[in-house]
Amino acid sequence: MCAQRKLETDVLVVGSGAVGVAASIEAREAGASVIVMEKEETLGGAAVISGGGCALVDTVLQREAGIEDSHDLAFEDWIRQGQGKADEVWARFYIERSNDALFEWGKDRGVEWVAARQNEGNSVPRWHQPKGGGSGIWNALYNTAQGRGVEAWLTNTAAKELIVEDGRVVGVVAEDTSSGDTVEVRAKAVVMGSGGFNSNLDKVLEVRPDLREHRILEGSGRGDTGDGHGMIEAVGGTTTHMDDIWFYVYAIPDHLDENGRRGLVIRGVPDNIWVNAQGARFHNEDLSGGGTGAVAVMEQEPAYCWSVMDSTMTDGVSVSDPQYYAPGTSTNDPEKIKALLHESPHIKSGATLEELASEIGVPADTFNETVNRYNSGIDQGLEEDPDFGRPLSSRKMIQSPPYYALNFTPLARKNFGGVKTDLHCQAVDKHYVPIPGLFAAGELAGMAGGHINGKHGLEGTMLGPSLFSGRVAGAWAAHDAGYGDGFE
Repeated sequence: MCAQRKLETDVLVVGSGAVGVAASIEAREAGASVIVMEKEETLGGAAVISGGGCALVDTVLQREAGIEDSHDLAFEDWIRQGQGKADEVWARFYIERSNDALFEWGKDRGVEWVAARQNEGNSVPRWHQPKGGGSGIWNALYNTAQGRGVEAWLTNTAAKELIVEDGRVVGVVAEDTSSGDTVEVRAKAVVMGSGGFNSNLDKVLEVRPDLREHRILEGSGRGDTGDGHGMIEAVGGTTTHMDDIWFYVYAIPDHLDENGRRGLVIRGVPDNIWVNAQGARFHNEDLSGGGTGAVAVMEQEPAYCWSVMDSTMTDGVSVSDPQYYAPGTSTNDPEKIKALLHESPHIKSGATLEELASEIGVPADTFNETVNRYNSGIDQGLEEDPDFGRPLSSRKMIQSPPYYALNFTPLARKNFGGVKTDLHCQAVDKHYVPIPGLFAAGELAGMAGGHINGKHGLEGTMLGPSLFSGRVAGAWAAHDAGYGDGFE
């Protein structure tokens, strides 16, 4: 195929999310020229729709708050949560460098870390919240990359095939999706950061056939369809732990998605309760993560639940999707959220609990008893609810009509397996021999290395390792192209 456009650079980065910004900064700071290729019309990938929290260890925010953390404690938490499947070498590599190589590095490049918070699986507060969430991190690093001279950001450019000459990867053949033209980018080194495959439901169900009987939503960056996995396998790369997928359950189907596959992640409703299709609570709703809440919901029959709230709680609803942001921001537009609550067929409301029960198709007697029993625990001043141990001291009762119920449906969010790499983020073949000129990082590589988290992850161990491995890949790709000393 004859390319209609031909470009050359020292380092080509495929994907504009966490890896795209981190790797491009690293390569450019080493002195290499950089092109970033993105198949979607807009930049940012999964990073810009993420919550943005990163698990970071022994930072100034922790120390100022009197939080005692250590590399060994974080490692113990990490390995326990990974259920025996985490890559211990990569976990140590990340944990011991997370302060200097991510917290301080990010701060020096415009990221504003505002607090260290407690989150599931972590023994101490180490989930570091950035201002503006994932979009805040990405925009800060994107601005830095541009300031460093990374000016070539090719949108609507879908990578199709890696170019190999004499056993070395020397570029990518892509398609300009707006014109249909073929684009060939030649590079001395290629960093693949094209993301996971959780926006490809067919791929999700291929590796998880046990889920075919349930409704599963697509929920990663819109371009995360697994293209990069196939491209790397085609040149001899290997993948690992592909069936380890992290699901969110605080999501509803996106009624604006013409394919009926995509979901919307819903946050900001701490006082909701979950009831199953039988109208009963089944879980401590404070444990909503992929290793707790997702597991509990996916054990229900059928595998979904209703998030129940009253009118006093709707103002807190937030949606992690750009179509609900105010123009030019990463902040929700209140009018768009209000419209969603009233227009989505996956959100029901009722003037009474009985009416809401009818709307969501659950037995009214059971539903009434469930809500009243929960409210009674709060009214009595109980420290926790007697059924599932949820702390009640700061919870609101569900008592102010109209009442709402959101159809929470499992959403495939993050891939914990992917392309196997060495500690330089160089993609390896089935014999674990590095493929010259080819690097892989971020969710394409299971966040880092292939499976840094294992089967389950601590909260904050997705975006953090993706940014970190992006840095590692960018530094070693630049070194491979003749610039800099690699990642120190």
